[in-house]
Amino acid sequence: MGKVIQQGKISVSNSKSMYVKLLMAVAVGIIIWFIPTPAGVKTNAWHMFAIFVATIIGCILKPLPIGAVSMIGLTITAATNTATIKVALSGFSQSSIWLIVMAFFISRGFIKTGLGSRIAYEFVRLFGKKTLGLCYSVLFCDLAIAPATPSNTARAGGIVYPIVKSLSESFNSRPEDGTERKIGSFLIFSEFHGDIITSAMFMTAMAANPLAQTLAESLNVHITWFGWFLAALLPGIICFILVPLIIYKIYPPEIKATPNAPEIAKEQLKKMGPLTKEEKYMALIFIITLLLWVTGTITKIDATLTAFIGLSLLLLLNVLNWNDIKSEKGAWDTLVWFSVLVMMANELNELGFIPWFSKLIAGSVAGLSWQVILLVLILAYFYSHYIFASATAHVSAMYSAFLAVAIAGGIPPMLAALTLGFFGNLFASTTHYSNGPAPLLFGSGYVSQNKWWSLNFILGIFYIVVWLGIGPIWCHIIGVY
Repeated sequence: MGKVIQQGKISVSNSKSMYVKLLMAVAVGIIIWFIPTPAGVKTNAWHMFAIFVATIIGCILKPLPIGAVSMIGLTITAATNTATIKVALSGFSQSSIWLIVMAFFISRGFIKTGLGSRIAYEFVRLFGKKTLGLCYSVLFCDLAIAPATPSNTARAGGIVYPIVKSLSESFNSRPEDGTERKIGSFLIFSEFHGDIITSAMFMTAMAANPLAQTLAESLNVHITWFGWFLAALLPGIICFILVPLIIYKIYPPEIKATPNAPEIAKEQLKKMGPLTKEEKYMALIFIITLLLWVTGTITKIDATLTAFIGLSLLLLLNVLNWNDIKSEKGAWDTLVWFSVLVMMANELNELGFIPWFSKLIAGSVAGLSWQVILLVLILAYFYSHYIFASATAHVSAMYSAFLAVAIAGGIPPMLAALTLGFFGNLFASTTHYSNGPAPLLFGSGYVSQNKWWSLNFILGIFYIVVWLGIGPIWCHIIGVY
């Protein structure tokens, strides 16, 4: 009886918390709505800004799931005549949104067939005799499946984390008995950063990347899948190689050699048996999809169409069935909030709010070189992530405005769009709530909060140096600007 009463109290408390958060978001929207419209801004644009800010705050505070918050924002947009219902629903026709939804479905094939786990164990079998080699094995698995896994949470949490946890426990490294530093802490924290790096390297490796591409499109900057990959290639490889070494130096594991790891991997592979027909089909379709994405500028096959081709093949070959598609909640949820936020961002641009705001900010940095402006913008973009608990919410809130300011400040548009896109992943090197994988991996208990924040601060500086120091030089060499 007491337990029921206690649960009832928790439920009431949660309900109150939900309404408080919801009221906070609504209150901010109402305050902005009734502030006199600034000179040079249309009334509709200002009202759209009020609804957008309220929606973003709702996405940050999460009184309801982000999809539900976005749907309420869409309803208010149409009900207040800030935009017609046709415009309010226009985001659902964006091809980049369907690209990420299709990629969600394709990534389901890796999990369902077991191919993702097999790839991971193969890397461990080949390179896992030393702890550092074991670490790179885990990261190579993340890298191998990243191009077709837009949920970095599913990639890190659904495929890689169970393997890392199993390996750690096989070496008697558990947070429960104070042995986490043996090997588990190093592997967990390395995977977190490996996931950040691979997310930045591919446009389809994290849900907010196509969002950035779509927002850039509204400012007449057209990013291709291969263009993103090529620009991220050199700084990505540098970070992929050096970050594990840095972590190994500043947060070393107690166990330096792991001679048993390949045997553990062999045992797991033995249990899995030979490659199944479905795994072979999955591997073939993944390779075809990847080749079409890479050669899109030559074949003229749209990246979204490529994703549809990949999914269709998976369905035709029965690797996935329609029930798999219907049950992929993350994809349908992404379709809703992604479409609404893109619609709002596009409307802010179409109604003139973004151009007005960019001119306002650009005036304050007039006279500075574009290199200095880029540095200031990226530092502000990166460190403001401490107040965000979602990379998607952060990109939605700030990407368009920062890109508009960058362009107005004389920064080469493509360089600005790509750099902000990359840092939409890299700013996860801040807190234990910075993106989807962060609370999951932090919640394993292998790394303390103090260590998580302090080590991230060091690595955050490293990312800024590499991606802002080497990144623009590399982009100039390959002809981005």
